[in-house]
Amino acid sequence: MRLRLDLAYEGTDFSGWAVQPNLRTVQAELEQALVTVLRLQAPAPTTCAGRTDAGVHARHQVVHVDVPREAARSAASSPLPNADGDALAALLRRLNGVLPSDVRVLAVREVSEEFDARFSALSREYAYRIADDATTSDPLVRRHVVSWRRPLDHERMNAAAEPLLGEHDFAAYCKRRDGATTIRELQVLRWARGPSGVLTATVRADAFCHHLVRSLVGALVVVGEGSRPIAWPGEILVVRERSSWVTVAPAHGLTLERVRYPPDEDLGRQAAATRRVRSIE
Repeated sequence: MRLRLDLAYEGTDFSGWAVQPNLRTVQAELEQALVTVLRLQAPAPTTCAGRTDAGVHARHQVVHVDVPREAARSAASSPLPNADGDALAALLRRLNGVLPSDVRVLAVREVSEEFDARFSALSREYAYRIADDATTSDPLVRRHVVSWRRPLDHERMNAAAEPLLGEHDFAAYCKRRDGATTIRELQVLRWARGPSGVLTATVRADAFCHHLVRSLVGALVVVGEGSRPIAWPGEILVVRERSSWVTVAPAHGLTLERVRYPPDEDLGRQAAATRRVRSIE
């Protein structure tokens, strides 16, 4: 059976999502928890909606995993109280019982084989948070908010973000990977200052290539502090390889906030469309 797991994690002490030898990662912790709870002989490979880098957080990550149906049902035989007798509810409780405190499973449900956490997604949305004034640099949120030494003009940053919206080849902003395209549709890139004074960028796209969000932030903050003109981030788009002019913003300001999927009947169609190699004429 295929399971969808919704989870959250605090990324500070992780070397990112993906399994890496001798490093602590979210995927490794989750897969080991599944082995323990379901008594599997070997880890069941998990697929996430979007791989997060070391130090990046997730308020709502989505994962799918295929496990033997009987193993999932066996979770209900746990001596832990389970009033409704639901094996998946028991699995949720048991996973959170063995996972470390910086990872929580929010929901577990069975899905069709057409559901693919990565390829079925319509969009991913991130938030990037910056405190650009000493009075807004709260030490209690220092693991999730980047302190910036210069004041930032978020209206300039929003103006600079406008040319980046839509479908573009973001090669100048991405770390290219073999066989992967750098063409993405950037749907939302908007800065707003909250009541506490913290600046938050909402960034939504159909998908993201490696370091894209943090590179976009890195390009926009230099506009916000007045070091670059408003037109500069858009002009960088014409570069067809990673630009050394663009700084990658610190990881800890970034949080994966949500992933959006189509109705169940459109999951397979969306996955097929996502797998299509895109090009810009």
